[in-house]
Amino acid sequence: MENPIHRHIRSFVLRQGHFSEAQTRAMEEGAPRWGIEYRHEILNLDTAFGRSAPKVLEIGFGMGGATSEIAAARPDTDFLGIEVHGPGVGNMYKLIEEKQLSNIRVIRHDAVEVLSHMIADGSLDGFHLYFPDPWPKKRHHKRRLVQPDFLAGIVRKLKPGAYIHMATDWEDYAVQMLEVLSANPDLQNTAEGYAPRPEWRPLTKFEQRGLNLGHGVWDLMFTRR
Repeated sequence: MENPIHRHIRSFVLRQGHFSEAQTRAMEEGAPRWGIEYRHEILNLDTAFGRSAPKVLEIGFGMGGATSEIAAARPDTDFLGIEVHGPGVGNMYKLIEEKQLSNIRVIRHDAVEVLSHMIADGSLDGFHLYFPDPWPKKRHHKRRLVQPDFLAGIVRKLKPGAYIHMATDWEDYAVQMLEVLSANPDLQNTAEGYAPRPEWRPLTKFEQRGLNLGHGVWDLMFTRR
């Protein structure tokens, strides 16, 4: 039977971007310390972090600012971030060093393949997806990451009682997210519709700018039954 999260659409569009000197140096120095190589085998998360603690997976952490703040505010939880954007990965390593964080690890690879081959079922305490590519044109909506099959694969990786937290600033994507999450029988909404932003999720500069302009932001928080 085909893996529910295995699909032909990749979870990202590769954008190499420009590496600053600091990001290049951080990449060279940080990857051996906090990076995890993609392998076609299950990853032992406790071994990867050197301790037994709650484990949260995030797809697409961007430049790492929000993730590093969350990790600093929740030192008793380990965060595994998946990101393909090189400068973002380099910047994350820089932030880990600056903030002296020990609870972040990074995999630079396609998230669908990482989930399919490296993350054990029932191993995660949480899942974060913040401001994924909205693919705003209607004909491109099928490329959006939050689809029933992909979500089913995520849910399989969660422990009972684990949470899923998503956020977007595109209203029609928020509607789609709510529909997809609500339709999964193994999930329960923690709110009546959209959830308030938890205190530990910081506002990004982009998000704050949008709020100042009157744009909306929608958070969704569900738990695994």
